Amino acid sequence: MQRRHLLHAVAALPLAGGAARLFAAPAAGSRLLLVFLRGAYDCCSLLVPTSSSFYYEVRPDIAVPRTGEQAALPLDADWGLHPVLRETLHPMFRRGELAFVAFAGTEDSSRSHFETQDSIELGQALGAARDYHSGFLNRLAGVCRGAAPMAFTAQLPLSMQGRVPVANMALDRVASAAVDPRQSRLVASMYRGSALATRVDEGFELRDRVGRELRSEMQAASRNAISARGFGAQARRIARLMAEHYDIGFVDVGGWDTHVGQGAAAGYLASRLDDLARGLVAYAEELGPAWRDTTVVVISEFGRTFRQNGNRGTDHGHGTVYWVLGGSVRGGRIAGEQVRVERATLFQDRDLPVLNEYRAVLAGLFRRQFGLGGAQLDQVFGGVAPRDLQLL
Repeated sequence: MQRRHLLHAVAALPLAGGAARLFAAPAAGSRLLLVFLRGAYDCCSLLVPTSSSFYYEVRPDIAVPRTGEQAALPLDADWGLHPVLRETLHPMFRRGELAFVAFAGTEDSSRSHFETQDSIELGQALGAARDYHSGFLNRLAGVCRGAAPMAFTAQLPLSMQGRVPVANMALDRVASAAVDPRQSRLVASMYRGSALATRVDEGFELRDRVGRELRSEMQAASRNAISARGFGAQARRIARLMAEHYDIGFVDVGGWDTHVGQGAAAGYLASRLDDLARGLVAYAEELGPAWRDTTVVVISEFGRTFRQNGNRGTDHGHGTVYWVLGGSVRGGRIAGEQVRVERATLFQDRDLPVLNEYRAVLAGLFRRQFGLGGAQLDQVFGGVAPRDLQLL
């Protein structure tokens, strides 16, 4: 008997007294995978507000074009999708297997990677004393009687901390190559012995020092998460494990802290979106018919500044865009409360606002996917009124 079937068989045993009413068995074969993009990806390059002239005004170097060969792929009158996703997420959206929840996120406005990641993973009321031994996915597993959780991470994430035992395993990391210093040495040799030699050497030294500092910040924000390319390489392996053994999964993907050289239709961010999307498509393909009973939710700690910065990148923001994928997802749409993207609607005149609070949105999704009632949802996200966006 497979571990999944054994767990469901044990879950079917009656509980004493009225305690059984506090738990719900997961729907047969129902699976949830949460993908956490650590470092805060720029959602305005993924889901492009093509109807906003303000977007193109304040992003002269990194806006995804509205027209031309590298234009955003039209989704509706207001939004387009990054063109690098033409062969991956765009067909999934058109098939109705992908929805985006715009203006999503947490009420935490600290703009700190660590503060906000912790806040989201714990899923506890903002301002309340934090219990670092109780993550919301662990609580979800606890109310879904018989659910088998799994974290595809080197260390158990906060979201999986709690009373329910959770397995975890590190995925093989596929690292991108470091910057090759060969070109720097060649340029420096061209100026050796000239009046500019010292300035050239100092310039490269400064660039290297700044680069090390930025890479250090990105690595810290990623918290040892696998890279987007690494996720793409491991997606089928994750799918097989989820199909055979687990109901609730978690994986984090790092490398999204794009302060410098973010790129537009091509470049650093585009490459990572491409790698991530190909991994998600591979995950769906590997599941086969089981994709019908699977939901994947992609989130990040916050969005990024609506305006580009002086380094052709973006800084820490607030509202972001969540992705909801699956064979039974009611997709092909931008879900949740929305507002026209203009300067007047920005949060603190810099970021997208949060109109769809993450605990309420996820509670509404969990109610549909796992058949949870009010008592169960209150144990997962205490004090939250579920917001049903009819994503399933």
